[in-house]
Amino acid sequence: MTAADAVPRPLPRTTDNVLLAEAGSGTPVRLEGIVKEFGATRVLHGVDLDIAPGEFVSLLGPSGCGKTTLLRILAGLEQATGGAVLLGGRDVSAVPTNRRDIGMVFQSYSLFPHLRVADNTAFGLRRRGVGRTDAARRAADALDLVGLGHLAERYPHELSGGQQQRVALARALVTEPRVLLLDEPLSALDAKVRVQLRDEIRRIQLRLGITTVFVTHDQEEALAVSDRIAVMNAGRIEQIGTPEELYQRPASPAVAAFVGVSSLVPGVVAGDVVHVWDFDLPLQTTTLDGPVEVFLRPEHVRLVRSPDAGTRAEVQESTFLGSFRRTLVRTTDGVFVQVQHPADERVEYADVVTIAIDPHPVAVRPAPGRSEPSVRTGGPLA
Repeated sequence: MTAADAVPRPLPRTTDNVLLAEAGSGTPVRLEGIVKEFGATRVLHGVDLDIAPGEFVSLLGPSGCGKTTLLRILAGLEQATGGAVLLGGRDVSAVPTNRRDIGMVFQSYSLFPHLRVADNTAFGLRRRGVGRTDAARRAADALDLVGLGHLAERYPHELSGGQQQRVALARALVTEPRVLLLDEPLSALDAKVRVQLRDEIRRIQLRLGITTVFVTHDQEEALAVSDRIAVMNAGRIEQIGTPEELYQRPASPAVAAFVGVSSLVPGVVAGDVVHVWDFDLPLQTTTLDGPVEVFLRPEHVRLVRSPDAGTRAEVQESTFLGSFRRTLVRTTDGVFVQVQHPADERVEYADVVTIAIDPHPVAVRPAPGRSEPSVRTGGPLA
């Protein structure tokens, strides 16, 4: 799906909540050839990105890849060295942040400790000259939207971290911005709260239909909530696509290594297949030939009973993950492979097993000197 193909979602209408009553179909966002230099160092190399009205797009990548810098340029907090930022078709590259009509939620909650939750939420409205009564009503609507209406009279120090971030979200939404920007807003929270608030942000975004850009280095977050994901590496977008496209059809070895869990195993490309042990696997795309490293997803490797139906290996460890197990095995030629299998299929350390590979299309990269680990678990882009 491209930005041009995306269709604005039908939105609920209600007179009970002013934010929902005024919900629109979102604002298109376009970044054209964005370049950013800090002194002699170029950190963004001509980034192009189209975001459809009401679309939720994540910028995903390791620390230092340029994703937060790109978001700050979109917000007007940084000035691009070159290129243009367009909101709703209008070039806002020279427009200051307070006139771009955006809402932003940061990693830190940035709440005023001396103001109650209601006043923190209404702060942006009061700065815009909205009357006290109207601002209070709209702040109450925003707090209801994030499920905190009953805590309006508390101070920030009386709230949990997750509740404080919900207040920050309400404050960003209360001005009814055209675009919502989220800069790693969940990274300071514990695992369970992160999942709850992640899902809550997505629910609210869908209800409001607001165009949203979400910066994260957590691939699980991006895969869970995004319409599309732009995977960034060294100041460039490696690939942009739906979560399914990135996971199932990575456009480069770097994307395959970063998105999802993969094992790197040796293979040999011949024509449109790659030979891995006794298996011939179809290739996603490649111009390579000869020795390569193959990215194997754990769910495409299975344990088989017959010792003649696959490759022999020894169990190194096995992890229970609820509905399934993920087991690390070491083949007779010393290659480590992750295997995903049913939870009731128990194996123990040092068990000798046989693994088989299902013929799903795989990504490959040139075979190096094999000095790096054989198992990748969504680490830094290479």
